[in-house]
Amino acid sequence: MIKDILKVTEQLDAELAAIGDNRDRAARERRAQLEKERAAALEKCCDLTPEDRVFLSRHPQRPKIDDYINALFTDFFEQKGDRQCKEDASMLGGIALYRGRPVTVVGQRKGRNLEENLKYNFGMPGPEGYRKALRMMKQAEKFGRPIITFIDTPGAYPGLEAEERGQGEAIARNLAEMSLLKVPVIAVVTGEGASGGALAIGVANKILMLENAIYSVLSPEGFASILWKDSSRHAEACDIMKLTAQDLYNFGIVEKIIKEPRGGAQIAPEQLFLSLDASLNETLSELSHMSGDELARDRYNKFRKIGQPTDN
Repeated sequence: MIKDILKVTEQLDAELAAIGDNRDRAARERRAQLEKERAAALEKCCDLTPEDRVFLSRHPQRPKIDDYINALFTDFFEQKGDRQCKEDASMLGGIALYRGRPVTVVGQRKGRNLEENLKYNFGMPGPEGYRKALRMMKQAEKFGRPIITFIDTPGAYPGLEAEERGQGEAIARNLAEMSLLKVPVIAVVTGEGASGGALAIGVANKILMLENAIYSVLSPEGFASILWKDSSRHAEACDIMKLTAQDLYNFGIVEKIIKEPRGGAQIAPEQLFLSLDASLNETLSELSHMSGDELARDRYNKFRKIGQPTDN
């Protein structure tokens, strides 16, 4: 299990950190030995199971949307509020430059600790978050800016107050409006993409997905609870749900899989950012040659084909 391997690497990392910059002979030899053991442990991170990938998609040290913004974009200017009710901190978005080109960036925001997770509602937006996202996307269309979304959520917030303020309607409106946008839309599934909360910013011309991310109708625990009335069977659910990047690529839902470092994105984020940047640039260049009508038609056709039987 990937869990056990990462426990070993975390212990080795802690020992390496304790050695620090010590340059005496014993420290150098010990550092070399630890690095060798760490590399050997990470080499075992192959042939991961769907359950392993679910674990990695939720890893607390996995890069968050602000990490991607800082690594890939410049001059980011955050926009807040849905202009109807209030600001929803669990949805982050704004205007930025990507390789000198103005774009709109939107995505769910998770925290790095309990305090931040409470502030960002564990990455579960309410209706205000989805209305804010749509406001920014319509503004992007008005000014001809491509839209790049980052999906990382266990789902939309299911609380009573969110339903009272129109959670379902907000998600449905996003699906309808995004399908008609006449600018390039690229979605990147970076972690856990679940339910309508993920799809509400996922109606894109092209969907890129990190190697250890997941994209599904609901969580494996929810699936097991509904199907078998037993959430402890979530590992079995992971196998059945076909929620991995490779599964979704084979189904034609995802266009590109972004390779991650051995052991997950949290092991070497800089390496991941380089791979994602290359794929984003290539995808955006491809879409930039299409007219507004062609982009909307392309998006429509992409989603109409999903789920249709093939001749194979």
